[in-house]
Amino acid sequence: MSVEKFDLQKVKEKFTESLVGDDDVYVDQYLEAFKELYKFFQLMGTVFGFVSSDVKEKVEILEKLRSKENAESFLTIRTMMEYEQESNLLSKKDYVSGSRTLLRLHRGLDFIQEFLRRLGELEGDGKTNGVCQAAYNDTLAQFHPWLIRKGANVAMYALPNRDQLLDKVCMDATVAIKLLPEMLAVTRNVYNRTQDLYTKYDLHGLP
Repeated sequence: MSVEKFDLQKVKEKFTESLVGDDDVYVDQYLEAFKELYKFFQLMGTVFGFVSSDVKEKVEILEKLRSKENAESFLTIRTMMEYEQESNLLSKKDYVSGSRTLLRLHRGLDFIQEFLRRLGELEGDGKTNGVCQAAYNDTLAQFHPWLIRKGANVAMYALPNRDQLLDKVCMDATVAIKLLPEMLAVTRNVYNRTQDLYTKYDLHGLP
C-alpha cells in the first residue's frame, strides 16, 4: 500500500492552529499535525519502524479520549493535565492516561524536529545517516532500552543523502527545504509550550 507524501506545509498549519493563548496547545490540531508526521515515519520505512507504530497507537488513544463524553476535559494539553491530576487518574490502575500517552508523542517530536533541523543544514549531497543518529542519540535514545538503540542506529546507516531523502518523502523537495525553517519554528514553539506544561504539572516522570 502506497503512502501519501509528507506535507511540511500541513504540519506547519496544524501546529500553528494548535497554539492557544500564550502557553497552551489544542489537542485536536496537535494530533492532526502528528498524523502528517506519521507519514514521514512511514515513508522512511524500517529505519523509523521503532517510532512509527508507537506514534500511530498514541494518536489513536488520544483521539478516543477526545471522542468521549468528557471530551472537553481533553480540549487542550493544560486542561487534560489538570483534569487527570485533579481526578487522581494518573495513579489509577487500568486507566489509559492522556498525559502519559502524549508524553511519548512529545518525546518523538523532539527527535523529529532535531533531525529535520540538522537535515536542513546539510548540502544536497550531504549524508543524512550521521545527523539522524546524532539527533536520535541526543533525544529519544535516552528513553529506549539498549537493544532498540542499537537496532535504530544500525538501521540509520542505510539512509540516503539529503536530496534523495527529501525526494522520497516530500511532495516537492525544493519547496520543502524553503519551508523547513518556518515549520521548525512553529514546531519548536509547540514543543516548548508542551515541555513547560509537563514541567509545571511535574509530569515528566510519568511511567
